[in-house]
Amino acid sequence: MQKPLSTHNDYPASKFHVAILLDGNGRWAASRGLARTEGHRAGVAAVRRIVRQAPSLGIGVLTLYAFSANNWERPSNEVGALLALLEDFLRVDSVAYAADGIRLRVIGRRDRLPQSLQNAIDTAEKATAAGRKLELRIALDYSSRDAILRASCWMLSSLEVSECEFAKKLGEVTHSGGSTPDVDLLIRTGGEHRLSDFLLWECAYAELFFTPRMWPEFEAAHLEEAVEDFMRRERRFGRLPEAAAS
Repeated sequence: MQKPLSTHNDYPASKFHVAILLDGNGRWAASRGLARTEGHRAGVAAVRRIVRQAPSLGIGVLTLYAFSANNWERPSNEVGALLALLEDFLRVDSVAYAADGIRLRVIGRRDRLPQSLQNAIDTAEKATAAGRKLELRIALDYSSRDAILRASCWMLSSLEVSECEFAKKLGEVTHSGGSTPDVDLLIRTGGEHRLSDFLLWECAYAELFFTPRMWPEFEAAHLEEAVEDFMRRERRFGRLPEAAAS
């Protein structure tokens, strides 16, 4: 079985980083004659299922793409409903996460978020800071290009910057508490085959897993399927396969 290999991190080698683009909420709702907001509500239920399952599969970091910087361009009523759902999720679930050893972080910009949501983020992060079983990161008002650009601008005064130094600065820009592990496995639901400005730096050597299944339909068994597929892959990181190198 192929062991995950992450760089720029202090996480145990036995744990790996899975990132998921939660795509298909709106289409799932439309196919059932429901409002798009109902799709987002069903998507939150799927988040809860996946978070419960993740630690048992060896996942140490789980990053979920909940709201991109481009999502501000959606209708204001949908944006408002989605942000309200996220705020409720942070306030309610952080209590259980604190008791269960799950640390919650929100990555991305915060200056454009409603103040009540900013307050919920601060409260949730402080309440769960001691968690070590799983680090759950919610990408909110997130743009990887924007984060890379801002980190680059902050480091213009340095003549030479290492990858570790840049990764640390990138972590500071996105409020992720310093450098974070590279993504080992990226999952995208909803049938699309692109990264959509999500963790571009961290996904440099990620294994990709695409599924046509809409996010509200994504069950714990489907996460296990993706992880098992990942474990069967040979990750060479530019090196020769082990058989050819021996």
